Amino acid sequence: MSIKIDRDLCIGCGLCVDTCTFDALQMNGDKPEYDLEKCTSCGLCVDNCPVEAISTVLQASEHNAFDDYRGVWVFAEQRYGELEVVSLELLSEGRKLARALDTSLTMVLPGHTNIEQMAKDLIAYGADRVLVLDHELLDVYTTDGYTNAIYQQVVKQKPEIFLIGATMIGRDFGPRLAARLKTGLTADCTHLGIDPETRNFLQTRPAFGGNLMATIICPNTRPQMATVRPGTMAKAELQNNPSGVIEHAEVSLQSNEIRTFVERVVSTVREGIAIEDAKIVVAVGRGLKSSKDLVLIEQLAHLLKASIAVTRPLAEAGWYPASHQVGLTGKTIRPNLYIAIGISGASQHVVGMQDSKCIVAINKDPDADIFNIAHYGIVADLYKIVPEMIRALEKHNELIPED
Repeated sequence: MSIKIDRDLCIGCGLCVDTCTFDALQMNGDKPEYDLEKCTSCGLCVDNCPVEAISTVLQASEHNAFDDYRGVWVFAEQRYGELEVVSLELLSEGRKLARALDTSLTMVLPGHTNIEQMAKDLIAYGADRVLVLDHELLDVYTTDGYTNAIYQQVVKQKPEIFLIGATMIGRDFGPRLAARLKTGLTADCTHLGIDPETRNFLQTRPAFGGNLMATIICPNTRPQMATVRPGTMAKAELQNNPSGVIEHAEVSLQSNEIRTFVERVVSTVREGIAIEDAKIVVAVGRGLKSSKDLVLIEQLAHLLKASIAVTRPLAEAGWYPASHQVGLTGKTIRPNLYIAIGISGASQHVVGMQDSKCIVAINKDPDADIFNIAHYGIVADLYKIVPEMIRALEKHNELIPED
């Protein structure tokens, strides 16, 4: 792709020169010229030209270059023979993208233990095809093993879009695969879409600390790749009459290709329900004056059978484990009920819980931003309203005993 400047339309304003971040445009007299060696075809000069004197031109070899790329692929992440929830979230979103492109959805499933059952489960949730990569070296995740095995299939089958969960595994493996494929990857997306005219994949993610949402495209290479924050998409539902197919791919993988091996896995027992799985979440922010006052929040959460979440300042202060942090640098959740107590509603926090089905906000500041997204708001001091809620729930539980 190259840049074309219509010198008859150009008014010599120099805006394109100021816009170019790669120093590829310079004024030559009263007209701009570009340096082919420096130009990256980013299109900023095209977008910012006030008289539309600059355009992009496809080289002959680039015409129909993407015709062979078809299909939406989703990385089906599993651990110890069990599918991760993010796989079913991306299955649901991948199906929407596939329908918008009038193509098929393929779940790529690497592993070994229980792999046939996992493949059947993915079909039951609506996958058009499950591409099984069954190999003993893929049983436990390794960077080299997964990258090498999946790279072989991407090069061979040429998917148009590839989605990966932004988990510890996805954040490690996704960029490596993209680099090997010489394509782009947008990290930590929260919304996805399709441009119907160009078939470009619209990848939206928080930027500048969550203060704005940036939509990114990858128009010049394929596949178009993105990692997606867990918890931002609705989980796929079981289908009544699934009709997908399971296909086993030949995996060429040798142990000497893998530079690291997992010798031992140590698991810890988690107490309570993880916040990403909880139906009810009681969250607290800097409105809480002391870590000792967490006993109020814990008592309320216990009565509601809820999990506790905190904002970043409380997690960084060590008041609660980081695994309970919600927001841009924490987890993204979508419970049925989210009770925000003493939380101002900064964009960095909101991005992690804005898709909750019902949001109840308690804050003594009537102008707090949290009220802009809350379904129900209580303007009150948490130290007055939370004890009242506790007393009301205790009375309710006395009248209606547990089953």
